Amino acid sequence: MEKKIRALYEEWLENAVDDAALTEELKSVAGSDDDIYDRFYRSLEFGTAGLRGVLGAGTNRMNIYTVRVATQGLANYLKKHYSESSVSISYDSRINSPLFADEAARVLAANGIKVHLSKELQPTPVVSYAVRYFKSQAGIMVTASHNPSKYNGYKCYGSDGCQMTDNAANEVYSEIQKLDCFKDVKLIGMKDALDSGLIEYIGDEFYESYLEKVEEQSIRKGICEGSDLKVVYTPLNGAGNKLVRKILDRTGVKDVHIVKSQELPDGNFPTCPYPNPEIREALEEGLKVCEEVKPDLLLATDPDSDRVGIAVPDGDGYRLMTGNETGIMLTDYILKSRIELGTLPKDPVMVKTVVTSVLVDRVAANYGVEVKNVLTGFKYIGEQILLLEQKNEENRYVFGFEESYGYLAGSYVRDKDAVVASMLIAEMAAYYKKQGKSLVEVINGLYAQYGFYKNITLSFEFDGASGMETMKNIMENLRNFKSDEMAGYKITRHADYLLQFDKNYETGEEKKIDLPKSNVLSFFLENGNAIIVRPSGTEPKIKIYFTGVGKDEQDAVNTANGLIDYVKNSGVFFPEA
Repeated sequence: MEKKIRALYEEWLENAVDDAALTEELKSVAGSDDDIYDRFYRSLEFGTAGLRGVLGAGTNRMNIYTVRVATQGLANYLKKHYSESSVSISYDSRINSPLFADEAARVLAANGIKVHLSKELQPTPVVSYAVRYFKSQAGIMVTASHNPSKYNGYKCYGSDGCQMTDNAANEVYSEIQKLDCFKDVKLIGMKDALDSGLIEYIGDEFYESYLEKVEEQSIRKGICEGSDLKVVYTPLNGAGNKLVRKILDRTGVKDVHIVKSQELPDGNFPTCPYPNPEIREALEEGLKVCEEVKPDLLLATDPDSDRVGIAVPDGDGYRLMTGNETGIMLTDYILKSRIELGTLPKDPVMVKTVVTSVLVDRVAANYGVEVKNVLTGFKYIGEQILLLEQKNEENRYVFGFEESYGYLAGSYVRDKDAVVASMLIAEMAAYYKKQGKSLVEVINGLYAQYGFYKNITLSFEFDGASGMETMKNIMENLRNFKSDEMAGYKITRHADYLLQFDKNYETGEEKKIDLPKSNVLSFFLENGNAIIVRPSGTEPKIKIYFTGVGKDEQDAVNTANGLIDYVKNSGVFFPEA
């Protein structure tokens, strides 16, 4: 083991004394070079999504010291750019989330920076709203989104309520790298900070303001009243419990059944080790309740309540809708309704990510609505709202979503919001229920109208110190791929978002991609099929997005499965296969 890593370990063993659990962990790995290496071979990087990592001791872990030093770096950045500043902070239900929020607040207060701090856990979009409400210069949300329970994280926002930009994040990271996490961090006691007013707890009037803004996004106000809509809701032991239930009640959804085993905050997520509403395992407890109460809709929000998944009745069981399918239905419902009601603005815009189903583009085009395609990450959707706001045209934005179950209507926040999404999904379900239609009938009708698209996303994990290198090699191999076909289909178009080119093989035209550089590769195949590859920015995994198009549902499924088989077994994507 490198002397530098051993020295880091010894330094932490001597100085990391504020947390007894960390001290015990460091002592427990004393005889294991591999364990020490994994904890200290790198420091968690601060990016546009802030920090994220496994909980534990070391520079490559989430703990009070990595949180403190990151916050000191943020404080130094703020002091360089503002004579006075404030930061809004909240947290979700994860292990140590309240502790990390308090530690961040103490560091900021010690630097003379005002903190607006949540008294209890809140959904992530609440922080985006708080930044704008309090006119803060930054925001911090302690969360690891839908990662397994061993993770936690620290998400940062800029003064506009959007996730921090690349330039700002790079500047904060540069400040962090100058610091020693034990010697260079300022800290003040919580009582002293509260007494001095440097830390102030956020009051109830703020949450009322947020709910009012959410309620303003209702498309058909009052549609839920008299619909007898029955809903099962699970917050997956996360932060959505109070606000999602409040907004459903306020908009007329009174028959709501809570999944008791997942109602209260619990960072161990005992009933779903991977609390992600994208996967069936997370919804199993909710589906059991559905069997008993026979609802029209199952809603499941992730731990920080910025994503929502749904299941709806289908024959004798319940069908889990994908993020694409829910977004496609919401797009159609919102645009159709706003045209009918005369509330669609002039030159309307909706925004989606490049890995989100192209079926959305076809639906929007049918209503004469412009679609802006942006890089993966809701910050890029928020950025488009900001650009419109700068031209005093934010009312043109009508809806945005990404296939990973994140949705936003309205410009009151600049991040995905499961509170407003839950309200709109329930509203949509009530609208169609009054017409005698289920959401399964709705999505099938859209497929019949526009074509059958099967979108499947698979994740391939690469853990440990060698995982990042493996992922890098896979992407490099794909960049060097030389062929005019994949899986038996001609490649019609290829886009590389890192090298920023988009080449049409049918016309020979090549154009520059006018988006920030991102490690994403898209292979567009004949018949509308596609394979898109990107490493996750927050987890050690590569995500691959498959689009299979067919003459009917089964044909589309077969096509998508054929693409998946090719990726897994051809050796092109994973040479060791």
